[in-house]
Amino acid sequence: MSSVEAVLAVWVHNLKPEIVEFGGNFALRWYGLAYLAGFVVGYFILKWMAKRSLWVVKPEKVADFIAYAALFGVFLGGRLGYVLFYMIPEKGLGYVLGDPLVIFKVWEGGMSSHGGIFGLTIFAFVYARRNKVSWPGIGDGLVIVSTLGVFFGRIANFINGELYGRVASGVAWSMKFPKELLEGGNTKFAPAMAEAASLDPERLGGLLEQFEDNPVGGSGALFEGVIGASRDNEAVLAVLAKYVEARHPSQLYQALLEGLGLCLILFWMRVRWPRMAHGIITGTFFILYALFRIVAERFREPDSAWIIQDVLTKGQFYSVFMFAIGGAFLFFALRGKTGRLGEVASGKA
Repeated sequence: MSSVEAVLAVWVHNLKPEIVEFGGNFALRWYGLAYLAGFVVGYFILKWMAKRSLWVVKPEKVADFIAYAALFGVFLGGRLGYVLFYMIPEKGLGYVLGDPLVIFKVWEGGMSSHGGIFGLTIFAFVYARRNKVSWPGIGDGLVIVSTLGVFFGRIANFINGELYGRVASGVAWSMKFPKELLEGGNTKFAPAMAEAASLDPERLGGLLEQFEDNPVGGSGALFEGVIGASRDNEAVLAVLAKYVEARHPSQLYQALLEGLGLCLILFWMRVRWPRMAHGIITGTFFILYALFRIVAERFREPDSAWIIQDVLTKGQFYSVFMFAIGGAFLFFALRGKTGRLGEVASGKA
């Protein structure tokens, strides 16, 4: 095996985040499609459940429910969660107050899954009060499809090469994520970019000069140029592989644990015990999501400051509170305080 083949033995991530590009300023991205897919699939599942009396919302109201949940729960909750849990602690309240519109700039940091979950919880409560249906009953359907949103979102994270895992040793399925070079304080970025540019000067020479003149402003364009060149130039790809470490594809772990796996568990519970008390599925979701997130965080490179250095990440810390929320839902459900499916018509739910 040649030295180049040995370097490429571990797959190097260079997937393109755009599906279709329209000019230089607009593109259809996998990340956006992931959210759309989550809402569409969620709609059909909730519609199916409503028609079979497995959910408290009537079939004709499912479409409106999904639309409002997407806007007020997922988007606002997820974005506000990111700003409160990650942006303000790292950059300070002054950063947000100086540019309040940053709250809506989802391309700056993205959204928080914990924030999205809490946003949906509040939305479900308000919706239940306005429509006089069981709040835990709404949650029992909502949490099933929200896991699919997590699944599609983590797949999009993987395609984007972001939120990658910790360094993996001796893991056959480990991968290399070049975005590691963009981490603050990474000293490998400049030499990696220079070596890559020397192999494809026609495409990368000008971008390298811009970077050398303005390292802060030119780093992003140079990095994207190198990634683009690596898609059809194996020598450039080999350079990237040389400068980054093999890591766990933690996005896929989370997609399977917090997303698809949890969805199947909750959906099976709903079908297996259709008369289960409202809130049991919701409580189970909070507890299992927290458990799966804590496990997955052991493989994910922390994307923000540790709560306890090398012991407790922010994702794990926020998950602890979800155990308490899940326990509260189970407590009231098992005491018979929340009603059951089939009791909605009589006003007991």
